[in-house]
Amino acid sequence: MTFGRLADLQPHLPASSDLLDVHAAAQYVSDTCLSDTPVGRVGLEVEAHCYSLNEPTRRPSWEEITDTIATIPTLSGGSTITVEPGGAVELSGLPMVGAAAAIASMRTDRALVQSMFARRGLGLVLLGGDPLRRPKRVNPGFRYSAMEEFFTNSGSGVAGELMMTSTASIQVNLEAGPRARWPERVRLAHALGPTMVAISANSPMLAGRFRGYCSSRQWVWSELDDARCGPFPELLGQDPTCDWARYALWAPVMLVQCNNNQGAMPVIGRVPFAEWADGRVLLGGRPPTTADLRYHLTTLFPPVRPRSWLEIRYLDSMPDDMWPAVVFTVATLLDDPHAASIAAEATEPVATAWDRAARVGLADRRLYEAANTCVRTAACRAPAELQQSMQRLTWLVEQGRSPANDFSDQAVAYGIATAITKMAREEG
Repeated sequence: MTFGRLADLQPHLPASSDLLDVHAAAQYVSDTCLSDTPVGRVGLEVEAHCYSLNEPTRRPSWEEITDTIATIPTLSGGSTITVEPGGAVELSGLPMVGAAAAIASMRTDRALVQSMFARRGLGLVLLGGDPLRRPKRVNPGFRYSAMEEFFTNSGSGVAGELMMTSTASIQVNLEAGPRARWPERVRLAHALGPTMVAISANSPMLAGRFRGYCSSRQWVWSELDDARCGPFPELLGQDPTCDWARYALWAPVMLVQCNNNQGAMPVIGRVPFAEWADGRVLLGGRPPTTADLRYHLTTLFPPVRPRSWLEIRYLDSMPDDMWPAVVFTVATLLDDPHAASIAAEATEPVATAWDRAARVGLADRRLYEAANTCVRTAACRAPAELQQSMQRLTWLVEQGRSPANDFSDQAVAYGIATAITKMAREEG
């Protein structure tokens, strides 16, 4: 999902082949990470695990998934379809004016894609983690095989494999907003994180067992390198563009693109991009270019990622009766000034409680209180077409429950495979 071509937003960018030193790299990142724009447009990305309806323990092959995608006509909402490393199917929507429009468009596209997959005996299930199958990569892309090798060599192979093949999210993309509001807006986007993790938690199981977390997806991300996947940083300064530049340049380089553009080479050992840019290390036998820096930025996965707009990346994938309300809540709390003020005060006590939110969710008293305040604030601003979803979300939060509780109940009552099949046939 993009909010416009980067070249249009930043016409002064250097050519991608320009060699960089560390100062030019920092300037590039600082200049391009946020765009001075009004708030209002919203884009969505929705990931769903793909299962065989008749054999839910089997992971559908790359050919099965891509052959099915080839039968789907152009989606009326403009969403594009891509496949994650483990076979999860992602819909990336066009930006729309307002959350309600983005939600309506994604609902329409998802319903059609779900029905087309069902015709091929496949189901798309909205869960934050795959509760049934062991991790396995099916996407043969060069980038993903190189990422696999990188994680193995860096000592985080298990978490890396789970992240790539067994987790799924719903991503909310929002405009960066006016420059004068960037510090408070980026700070609030982070501060909302633990509360929204607790609300959206929907991955109590991974690979056939309970992991002791409401959001095992968030736990998996926390097991990866904090310099690549953690907030940037926990305590933000007054200029988020400088914070992001500092984070990006000290994050270790994961992959270096081959000169023939036919793949990527994993970096063995820990090499911050700054050390490559200042000449202390040569990767691929050469200094970095602007193209290398752009590629490096795509390998950073913090919970909030600036890409000219803001990517909100900390939500678990959730059922169709819930994700519209959660998306509307996030967009409202960030884009509506009065709602943002309420949310900032409500979430301040739990602004860094990422692990607590992933582990116990709304069972934590402070997260429960923040969640209820945030959801009530959004609910009173929801349009008629979202009332049913907002009522469902409000009730769950008041009960101190998340989708993880519902799935756990179904898994215990019916067994994991039956619960998955039931969800696959009902969603969409």
